[in-house]
Amino acid sequence: MDFIPHGREIVSAFLRLGATSYGGPAIMGVMQAELQERRQWLSKPRFLEGLALVNMLPGATATQLALFLGHARGGWWGALLGGICFVLPAFAIMLALTVAYAALGVSPLVRGALYGLGPVVLGIFLVAVYRLGRSAAGTLPQALIAVAAAAATLWSPLGVAAILVLAGALGLGLFYSRRLGGAALGAAGLAIAAIHRWSPPAAVASVDARAAESPGLAGLATFFLEVGALTVGGGLAMIAFIQARVVEQLHWLTAQEFIDGLALGQFTPGPILMVAAYVGYKVAGVAGAAVAAGAAFLPSFVMMLAILPAFDRVRTYTWTRAVLRGMSPAVIGLLAVSLTRLAPYALVDPFAVAIFVATVAALLLWRPGTVRLMLGGAVLGALRNRWFPLPGIR
Repeated sequence: MDFIPHGREIVSAFLRLGATSYGGPAIMGVMQAELQERRQWLSKPRFLEGLALVNMLPGATATQLALFLGHARGGWWGALLGGICFVLPAFAIMLALTVAYAALGVSPLVRGALYGLGPVVLGIFLVAVYRLGRSAAGTLPQALIAVAAAAATLWSPLGVAAILVLAGALGLGLFYSRRLGGAALGAAGLAIAAIHRWSPPAAVASVDARAAESPGLAGLATFFLEVGALTVGGGLAMIAFIQARVVEQLHWLTAQEFIDGLALGQFTPGPILMVAAYVGYKVAGVAGAAVAAGAAFLPSFVMMLAILPAFDRVRTYTWTRAVLRGMSPAVIGLLAVSLTRLAPYALVDPFAVAIFVATVAALLLWRPGTVRLMLGGAVLGALRNRWFPLPGIR
């Protein structure tokens, strides 16, 4: 590991993040707080460039961001090491929870801890968006791009990648050349319209019908490779697609089994896509869990490790920086929408709101470690459920 710059630090940081970070998209806020804000591995503008890049690609967004941050600290090998160390703890924990679930089911203690974790993760996410937003949307044009991106996410059929492409074209026109920006905007608009007009309804190619009966390890690998390589929108979009296929079409799992798997996925730190290991275990045991998880994350590793060296060179060009100046505030708009969509699930009652407010205040005033905050939230949630049982949890 000595041949990797800062190798021990990368291993330590990502094993810790992989074992303690919760919240799907909010994990990116934890990474910002820990690696950008506290450890200063890279600047805020560089972090935002990474966010823009990973949101444009198919695959597991949080894992791709881990690869980007590992690359910023330790080059290509640092990216590989960081990504592996981020994913492995989540796999080990999900596998252990899945085996326990098979014997015991999901306990009230777990659900109570999840209840307390929700508002803490939301608070970390909010503070990260606020801090990044001050850097990314510091001018009026950039603030307007952020608002426009949020509005497009809420009220248009455009996907994340399309919104970022359009924002990049706007940035090119505003901060480099109006003529080039106008041409890029027109070309992007025509391409997006064509894709929406002629693309097939399904985001991923169909799986052979024989897989519905007995998928085996090869069937699992094929399915999750397609999920990891062709689904745009991050882990939450992947979960929606997996649910539609494995429950409604392939019938590998019942609806209740999948819901319980999501509960375990929420309690498992790290990327939410690790629910693939749960599905794999239900279909083919421990080997199925390893194959499904590996196949789901492999495309993210391949894409990022191929792109990062070239991205490091291209990002220094003047026109590229103009494009990124347009994309960065759009990312803030997208994150703000994610924040509003997560809020109803985390702030379910006044006690949860109080935990959320306390988390935000602590982060703004004292900047404590995120791990302590999350552990505190889990303990408060479990105690709250023990003394005053939550509805639906016994």
